[in-house]
Amino acid sequence: MSNVSLVTTFFLSSLPHPPALDTTLFGIFLVIYIFTVLGNLLILLVIRVDSHLHTPMYYFLTNLSFIDMWFSTVTVPKMLMTLVTPEGKAISFYSCVAQLYSFHFLGSTECFLYTVMSYDRYLAISYPLRYSSMMSWRACALLAAGTWLSGSLHSAVQTVLTFRLPYCGPRQIQHYFCDAPPILKLACADTSVNEMVIFVNIGVVASGCFLLIVLSYVSIVCSILKIRTSEGRHRAFQTCASHCIVVLCFFVPCVFIYLRPGSKDAVDGIVAVFYTVLTPLLNPVVYTLRNKEVKKALLNLKIGSVFIQGK
Repeated sequence: MSNVSLVTTFFLSSLPHPPALDTTLFGIFLVIYIFTVLGNLLILLVIRVDSHLHTPMYYFLTNLSFIDMWFSTVTVPKMLMTLVTPEGKAISFYSCVAQLYSFHFLGSTECFLYTVMSYDRYLAISYPLRYSSMMSWRACALLAAGTWLSGSLHSAVQTVLTFRLPYCGPRQIQHYFCDAPPILKLACADTSVNEMVIFVNIGVVASGCFLLIVLSYVSIVCSILKIRTSEGRHRAFQTCASHCIVVLCFFVPCVFIYLRPGSKDAVDGIVAVFYTVLTPLLNPVVYTLRNKEVKKALLNLKIGSVFIQGK
């Protein structure tokens, strides 16, 4: 950050809504946040204690649950503060830097992880006999580490380029968290380079990952159609359906915000709720309600706890 910023504090905007709904929205988002954290913690616990879930697919799911838990924590608590008190809208310059870095770090890591998860499902369904050798634990660890490292580098570039600009004028960020597009509107310098980087570094990367996911699932569908038994086809489709639901809820809002020309603050704030608040909640809901193996593991965990209490 070569240029010294004259701004020490920014002020966030809450979601566009009538002031009378402050308490109602606070209650709704607080409940969603609590269920998000508890739901993802439950998935981490179930996969940890049930040996039947110690497979590559669930290894990547633990990474996803961990990311979603913190991804929600980066934005939602501060959003709740903006709803209850005017002082809650203030955020220091360096806290804003930390929030933007954490948001893009976790978000881009999740983007890369969805791509890896689709590749894992492609190998499992297209090459079932060679799957265990192709997706070894070493390969899983390398792929997971690659997503975290790529996310970190991706976010570092975005954060440094955003906060190297001088901020000396208005301090009102037209968003409920520190994100690059609304922050750049406050810069006292030319932001054309940053806007191009946002387009390439976020939009194109997200679109590229989404395209790879689509290609993986086209190949998966072709492989599924070759399965002779209807039960086998149904099970394969069910395994992938949950992943597709979460992927769409994450990627469509991201592409809408970062790839469309122009930016409308109110619309961006509402759309951002989908991938900052709802998608982290969808992960535990979709993977438990639509997944027989996880539901069975939850039942075994419940029976085990009842048995221990009985003793």
